Amino acid sequence: MTAGLDEAGLAALLARPRLRRVLAALEAPGEETRLVGGAVRDALLGRRVADVDLATTLLPEEVVRLAAKAGLKPVPTGIDHGTVTVVAEGEPFEVTTLREDIETDGRHAVVRFGRDFARDAERRDFTINALSADPAGRLHDTVGGAADLASGRVRFIGAAAQRIREDYLRVLRFFRFHARYGRGALDPEGLAASIAAREGLATLSRERVRVELLKLLAAPGAAQATAILSGTGLLQRLIGGIGDLGRLARLAASEAVPDPLRRLAALAVLSGPDADRLRDALRLSKAEHARLAAYAEASAALHGAQAPVDVAEIRRRVALSGVQAVSDAILVLTGEPTPVLTEEAARALAAFASGAEPVPALPISGALLVSRGAKPGPSLGRALAAARAAWLDAGCPTDAGARERLVAIALGIEPAA
Repeated sequence: MTAGLDEAGLAALLARPRLRRVLAALEAPGEETRLVGGAVRDALLGRRVADVDLATTLLPEEVVRLAAKAGLKPVPTGIDHGTVTVVAEGEPFEVTTLREDIETDGRHAVVRFGRDFARDAERRDFTINALSADPAGRLHDTVGGAADLASGRVRFIGAAAQRIREDYLRVLRFFRFHARYGRGALDPEGLAASIAAREGLATLSRERVRVELLKLLAAPGAAQATAILSGTGLLQRLIGGIGDLGRLARLAASEAVPDPLRRLAALAVLSGPDADRLRDALRLSKAEHARLAAYAEASAALHGAQAPVDVAEIRRRVALSGVQAVSDAILVLTGEPTPVLTEEAARALAAFASGAEPVPALPISGALLVSRGAKPGPSLGRALAAARAAWLDAGCPTDAGARERLVAIALGIEPAA
C-alpha cells in the first residue's frame, strides 16, 4: 500500500455487510468482480463513501441471474451499456461489465464488453479514478493512481489531449477534481491540453456544463481552481462573462458549508441581467434562476446602503427579496465596505433565517378592503399598492395597529404620510 493512503479505510469499506452480500452473489468460476473508481479513491483517503460501483467480467444477463438467485433485486438501469443496479436491503450498487472503447466523437463512446481490468482502467479519465480493489482487499493499480492520490496530483491517463477529445467535459472535470483532490499546481500537461481544447466546450450540452461547474464550485479548492479557469479564458466561455474572483474567494473562506449556487452568485451575478445570462448559459432550473435573480436584487440594494442597515431595512429587504436572497447577499458582501449591519439587524436576519421570526407579510388584503367598503376593480389594486408602499417605508410592521393604519391609507381616510 502506498504511504499516505488509508488501508484501514479500504478494509472498512469492504467489510460492509450489504457490499459483502453483493460480492458473494457475483462469485462465479472464471469470473471476477471488483470495487472501482470513486469508492476506492475516497476510502483510501479516509473519506466517507456513499456510492459504491463495481466492475465485473460477468455479462449483464449473468449479473441479473446471479443477483436474483441470491435473493437480491437486480434492476436493469443501463443494461444495454452493461450496467445493472443490484439492490441489497435497500442499498443500490451499480455493477458494470468491463468495457473497451471502439470509437469516440468527443461526447459519446461506442464500446464493447471486455474482460481485461487493465484495459477498462485505461478508458477512464484520471489515474486516481482508475483504482480497483478485489473482495480480498488487494489494491490494483495499473496506471499509477495510488502515487498520484497520495501526492495530490490529478493526472489524465495516457495522453491528456486524447482523453479530452474523447469527451470535452473532461476539461471541467480536470479542474473540478483538482479542486477536490489536488494539491499545488495543476498538472502541466493536463492544463495545456485543456486550454488547447477550448473550442470543444461549445459542443457540450449546457446541462452537463451546469452540473460539472456547480460540483467544482462546491469543492474545497474551488476559489483557486476557478481563478485558473478564469485566467485561461475557459471560464468566460462557460458562463458568458467574467467572474468576480475576489468575492468567490472571500465567500469560500467564510462559508461553514459550501453552497455552490451561492458561490455562483458571488462569482458571476452583479445584476438581474447576469442571472438571466447564467440561466441561458447553464440551463438553470426555474428555482435556481429565481434564487440568483432575488440575490441580485437584494445585493444591489444592500451594497448601495451608505448608512448602517437597521432592523427596518432588513425587514424591508426580507419582505421584498426573501430570507434566502438577503442571507446570500450578506454572506457574499461580507468583507466589503458596505453594507454594515447594526447588531439588532444582524439578530433580526438570524431570526428570520432560523424560522424563529416569520417573514413579514402585508397585513391587509383586497378582500379585507372590500369588506371595509372598497369597490373591486383597478382602484382596489392601486389602493393595495399605496398601502404596500407605506408598509415598506414603515419597516413592514405587522401588528393590529399597523393593519388599521394601512386600511385607512388604502381607503383614503388619512394621508399616506
